[in-house]
Amino acid sequence: MVSGWVWREGQITNEDVLKWPNSENRWERRDAVVSTVPLNLKARGGTGDAKRTLMVCEKVVDDRDDMVVKALSWALRELSKSDKVAVQQFLDKYSSKLAARVKKEVTTKLLTGKKNR
Repeated sequence: MVSGWVWREGQITNEDVLKWPNSENRWERRDAVVSTVPLNLKARGGTGDAKRTLMVCEKVVDDRDDMVVKALSWALRELSKSDKVAVQQFLDKYSSKLAARVKKEVTTKLLTGKKNR
């Protein structure tokens, strides 16, 4: 979360964050995705940033590490609060690649406003 706040404030760059999804280290890959949450978390000053959020999410659509899958679901669910259309388009585009958990949780969020029914 801290890296997301400093990213949002311009203290680290897109290029810095986009290196992390390529790491062998699961926690660095997860950090990249979790860093998108503060971009969209209104309670913490986020205003919604579909471009940067989806730019990172695209890098991990094939990742099946559970920690990364959970982070991807969280990032997309948070973005859905400010840009449902962008999230739905992302789901449609990558449906065949996304983990079932991501599709289920994010679709439920789009339809009900909750993570789980």
